[in-house]
Amino acid sequence: MKPAMLLASMSFAVCAYAASPAQEKAFVDTYRKAYEAKDEKTLVSLLYTKGADAAAVAFYKMMLGAEMGGKIDTIELVDLSGEDRKHVDAMQSPDGRPAKLVMPPSKKLVVKSSTQNKDGSSSSKSEVFVGESDGKLYILLPAAR
Repeated sequence: MKPAMLLASMSFAVCAYAASPAQEKAFVDTYRKAYEAKDEKTLVSLLYTKGADAAAVAFYKMMLGAEMGGKIDTIELVDLSGEDRKHVDAMQSPDGRPAKLVMPPSKKLVVKSSTQNKDGSSSSKSEVFVGESDGKLYILLPAAR
């Protein structure tokens, strides 16, 4: 096979497994609804835990529970930047050991939220890597290297 044809077939294979805009919208909508409703069970179902470090699973579950319930100001899936790819390559588990993601990321979920109560208001921004398995998008967790 000629190099150009091989490259074209490889590009098609990569594109064939990319999430559709409808899948991306459904993922974002599910995350928003669960976050704002404090639906921890649904948020946890968005984590891809197969092969993940046990400490990372516990950490992500704790963080999801701590952050949910605020008002999401903006939420979007964005393409990975060069900096994101460097971050993935240098990733560490929550306890500081070298780590890798359970699968290659395809996007990054960026959530900006705010909370307001009698003591004042606060805003936060979180970013997590997202990948696809079996036609479904998931938040990716670290695994031991």
